[in-house]
Amino acid sequence: MPSLSPAVAEIRRAVRAALQPIAAAAPSGGDGGGSGDTGRGEVVVALSGGADSLALAAAAAFEAPKLGLRVRSVTIDHGLQPGSGAVAAQAAAAATALGIDATVVAVTIDPAAPGGPEAAARDARYRALAAAAASTGAAAVLLGHTLDDQAETVLLGLARGSGATSLAGMATVRRDDSGLRWVRPLLGVRRAITRAACAAAGLEPWDDPHNTDPRFARVRVRETVLPVLETELGPGVAEALARTAEQLREDAEAFAEMIDETIEDIVQPAEAGIAVSAAALAANPPALRQRIIRHVVASEFGASLTRTQTLEVARLVTDWAGQGPIDLPGCRAARRGGLVEFTAPPTGI
Repeated sequence: MPSLSPAVAEIRRAVRAALQPIAAAAPSGGDGGGSGDTGRGEVVVALSGGADSLALAAAAAFEAPKLGLRVRSVTIDHGLQPGSGAVAAQAAAAATALGIDATVVAVTIDPAAPGGPEAAARDARYRALAAAAASTGAAAVLLGHTLDDQAETVLLGLARGSGATSLAGMATVRRDDSGLRWVRPLLGVRRAITRAACAAAGLEPWDDPHNTDPRFARVRVRETVLPVLETELGPGVAEALARTAEQLREDAEAFAEMIDETIEDIVQPAEAGIAVSAAALAANPPALRQRIIRHVVASEFGASLTRTQTLEVARLVTDWAGQGPIDLPGCRAARRGGLVEFTAPPTGI
């Protein structure tokens, strides 16, 4: 028998490790759902037809049945490029050839949406994938992001100066409010490995022209910035960035736990909003104090604060000199005695 390609073996190992917890949590120890009225023994592969998602689908098709899991692929046709329907159909055909039930979902994108067409396409894609998973009660959606994608995400976050949360990059596993797992089995795998795996398996991936279009910041990072860093600083930059993301994510999770343990004791209702004890905020180190402020505003008013805005609110605690209210996205912050109150802005503001 011919030997197994090292690239195929690496991806299968990564996918197996990602699927094992899902199988363990599936009904009847991962028997695929048994009664037929649940899909918790099913996983959905987000399949674009590119090398990353195609290699992921092939590995899932091989590993999932051994763990008692069904596999289904969903390909999103964004309709943003000529021939996108044919590309989606080709990806679905590749999945079918792998023994996977394949579905194509067409979505409508508003190019004028806030954030531009790229952000609109991403939002529509995730909504469609979530709906597809919900339609059968699937336990997880598998995404084909690689270590290279993680490194690019960290560099983009660094360029924006958007803090540790952004630099933490993408999570290997994330649960949404419905309990659906979003799983990225290939975050430790280089993009070159997925292409090698496809070649070894005789799979023909689709090359998205958007992935080489320099209009997109991520493409410029991929095609120019990372290669320059590798040339000037030596190999291993992408791996170092991915390690940094992992460490920062661990820190962020630890802070989140500390906030959850702390916040119930230091907040109280306020008229048209919420109040936080100034003394309790002052007793915490700056990093935790500022995260509590951001958490309160995000959870109560659904808004995100910049670092400058966060520090201005923190001054109501650390440098209180009678200054007036601070207008923030979706709310207003003001010092009232021993409390920092966050309230909805007056009508008409």
